[in-house]
Amino acid sequence: MSAGVELKDVSVTFGSFFAAKNVNVKIEGGEFFSFLGPSGCGKTTLLRAISGFQDPSEGQVLIDNKDMLGIGPNKRPTSLIFQNLALFPLMTVAENIAFSLEVRGVSKPERMKRAGELLELIALEGQGDKKVHQLSGGQKQRVAIARALAVEPKVLLLDEPLSALDLKLRQRMRTELREIQKRVNITFIYITHDQGEALTMSDRIAVMNEGELEQIGQCDDVYNNPLTPFVATFVGENNPLFGKIKDLSGDEAKIETSDGVFISSIDKSTNLNVGDEAISFVRPESLFMVKDGNDYKNKLSVKIENIEFEGNVKNFYASLYSGSKIKFSVANAIDTSEIEASSQIELCFDTSKSIILPKGALATE
Repeated sequence: MSAGVELKDVSVTFGSFFAAKNVNVKIEGGEFFSFLGPSGCGKTTLLRAISGFQDPSEGQVLIDNKDMLGIGPNKRPTSLIFQNLALFPLMTVAENIAFSLEVRGVSKPERMKRAGELLELIALEGQGDKKVHQLSGGQKQRVAIARALAVEPKVLLLDEPLSALDLKLRQRMRTELREIQKRVNITFIYITHDQGEALTMSDRIAVMNEGELEQIGQCDDVYNNPLTPFVATFVGENNPLFGKIKDLSGDEAKIETSDGVFISSIDKSTNLNVGDEAISFVRPESLFMVKDGNDYKNKLSVKIENIEFEGNVKNFYASLYSGSKIKFSVANAIDTSEIEASSQIELCFDTSKSIILPKGALATE
C-alpha cells in the first residue's frame, strides 16, 4: 500500500538562513518522485522533514492526508535509505534485512520468512547467509532497499543512494530501482543532484535551487520546456544566446543577439515584451550543420576549437563571432570527418527546438 505526500508552505530555517523556503508540492501515492538540484539546494532538508528527522519551521507535512506534526520518524509510514547505506558488517544479509522487524518484536521465523521474500524480490535468493563484505556495491544497494521495505512502508525515501557507485553500476541500478518500485507499488521519493538519475527513473521531478522549487513536472516537459534559465542549464546541457526581444508573434519571438537575430519558441506565461533582455536556449543535440540548398531561419557561423569523442557521439566546442562559446553534438554514426579544429562552419537550429526565457541566473554546476 502506498501513500501520498504533501508539503504545504514548508520552510526550514537555521537562524536567518532558509534551507527550504515556501515549498509546496503534492506527491501522489505510488509515484516515483525526485527532488533534483545542486549540493546545498535544500533537497535533503525536505527529505528529513518528510521522514521526521527535521521539523519544519513553518508549514505542514502531510502523509496519507495526515499532519505529521509531533510524529517521530519511527511512527511515520516511511523508511529512509541513507547515502552511506549503513548496513551492519557483523550481520548476515538476511539479518540486515530483518533487523527492523526484530526491533519491532517480530518472531525470528516470521523475520526470516520476510527476509527470504525480499531476497527474492531483489534477485539475491540463496545469499542470505553471506556477510555484507562479500557483496558487490550493487548487491549492497539492493540489500539496503530490502531492509527499508521489510517494515512495509507506504513511502520509501532515498537520499542519493547511488552516488558512491561507479558509472556503469549506477546506470544499471537506475533500472533495477525503477523495476523494484513498480513491483512493490509504493511511493518513492528520491533525492539526487544527478539529472540522469532523475530523468530516467522518475514519473515527475522537482528542480530546486537555493531552497526554492523552480519547476515541477514530468521529466520530458521539464527538459523540453524549462521555465527558468536555471532549470534550462541544470537539467541537461544548453547553449545560451543572450540578447533582447525584437518581436513577438504568438508562440514565437525574435531575439537580437551579438551573433544575429534568431527565432525561438516562447511561453506566454513568461510575460516578455519587446525590448526586454532575454536568453534563447538551444541544446547541443538540436544544432545541425547547414546543408547547401536549404533555407534555415536560425543560422550561426562558428569556428571549431575542440572535438571530443565520447563513443556514441562527438562533441564539438566552437566559438561564435562575439567570442561566446557553443557546443553541439553529432551521433557517431554520422560522418563528420571533414570537420577539424579551426574549421569554419555554419550551424542551424529549428525554432521549435529552442526556447526564449527572461534573463536570469544560470546553473553553475
